[in-house]
Amino acid sequence: MSGSQNVILSLIDRHHQRLLTAWLACLKREARRGDAQREAEITELAKRFLEQLRRGAASGRLDDIGTAEWAPMRELLEDMSRDRAIKGYSPSETAIVVFSLKEPLFELLRQEIASDAGLLAKETWVASSLIDRLGLYTIECYARIREDVITRQQQELLELSTPVVELWDGILALPLIGTLDSARTQIVMESLLQRIVTSGAEIAIIDITGVPTVDTLVAQHLIKTISAARLMGADCILSGIRPQIAQTIVHLGLELNVVSKATMADALALALRRSGRAVTDRKQSATPSA
Repeated sequence: MSGSQNVILSLIDRHHQRLLTAWLACLKREARRGDAQREAEITELAKRFLEQLRRGAASGRLDDIGTAEWAPMRELLEDMSRDRAIKGYSPSETAIVVFSLKEPLFELLRQEIASDAGLLAKETWVASSLIDRLGLYTIECYARIREDVITRQQQELLELSTPVVELWDGILALPLIGTLDSARTQIVMESLLQRIVTSGAEIAIIDITGVPTVDTLVAQHLIKTISAARLMGADCILSGIRPQIAQTIVHLGLELNVVSKATMADALALALRRSGRAVTDRKQSATPSA
């Protein structure tokens, strides 16, 4: 065995089933509770990993897994990381699939070349470095995929947290909850403008009862949304102005240039009057019986 890649190739070729069985035992020991039903899936993954490890080792490029010869292995690790990230596995639970191969691989190395301490140390280091590279690549894939998942979930939550409700014919309401930032303001604006177009509404009530604080930045975001709605032909009414927020706006010297009301009910009543409608109490307006 002239090279390190030949040592690893020889171990996989001559002791494939033995290595696979020992590795699966390690994986079973490290598996989270309740993963017993995925035994067949893990077995298939381990078989594919060993096959790609053999092909990569055959290329002789054990020090660089970024080459074309290692592309199938990288794709396999990316698929595994994506699957585990989506299913809620932690980074360590994902990477342990790769790192747990060290134990049976080192044991085989010890049994094969125990008589040559220098060669054993060299081959152990080469095998350890290779597994480390593959494990670190797995963690990098997991982190990237998990970040994409979180970003997508945040986007979906933003869209769900900015519903535009049609309170009356031609009257829309946009209840805002939480802090307004640039990204969320863009979604709020797009949602409101799209609903104005589809409904032909002429009045939009923007309710900020659920907005904890209003500072200069939040006010600027509100002004942008109100201005955009006006350009689309809809007048805006701002509701949910609490005493603390009113004092803050005055203290900051902000000019919202919009009619404001303390509650959504007051804003709706004003919107109805502007549209030529009125809400009457049928009990009070009913004629008393003789």
